[in-house]
Amino acid sequence: MKSVGHSFRMKKGDAVFRPGDACQGFVRLRSGTIRVGMTGANGREIVLYRVRPGDVCLQTLACLVDGQRYRAEGVAETDLEGTMIPRSAFPDLLSSDGEFRLDLLGAISRRFAEFERLVEDVALVGYEARLARALLRLADENSSLLTTHQNLAAETATGRAAVSRTLGAFADEGLVALSRGRVDLLDREGLARIADEET
Repeated sequence: MKSVGHSFRMKKGDAVFRPGDACQGFVRLRSGTIRVGMTGANGREIVLYRVRPGDVCLQTLACLVDGQRYRAEGVAETDLEGTMIPRSAFPDLLSSDGEFRLDLLGAISRRFAEFERLVEDVALVGYEARLARALLRLADENSSLLTTHQNLAAETATGRAAVSRTLGAFADEGLVALSRGRVDLLDREGLARIADEET
């Protein structure tokens, strides 16, 4: 694979791109995570996907291929290190570097599979199962996650009230323990059974 582009670093919380921004180039992460999301006119947020090393940002790809501007926001969820391939160099790299092209196509395929799961979750899966899946996905190795009800609402494409109500029910059932800005998973198997429900 050709060595193209320049290295960059960003701090946790930095905006990688915002709605309306023009794309500066293609990002290849070496470490860290970018959270990509959208905010509606009503203020409701939804997390579309996360970009990690080996992943592709579909927003960036659309900007590079079609000349679109960003419609979503990308935020450094952790400190980032990576390489920025300039917009001007991207077409030549795509056409001349077979390894890069295969890596990109594989990453696009994985990203679309994630989008299919997102659509399935929002359209076809009951909210308890959707929230259980999010808790299991986001929890750390200690079965805890530092988050707010608002953040979980963005992760599960719903309102804060639904999150609070469902978390309260999970707590009553002994599945989770709640404290300010934190959720501890007490019964991962129980949550997994809920997550497997289809409706």
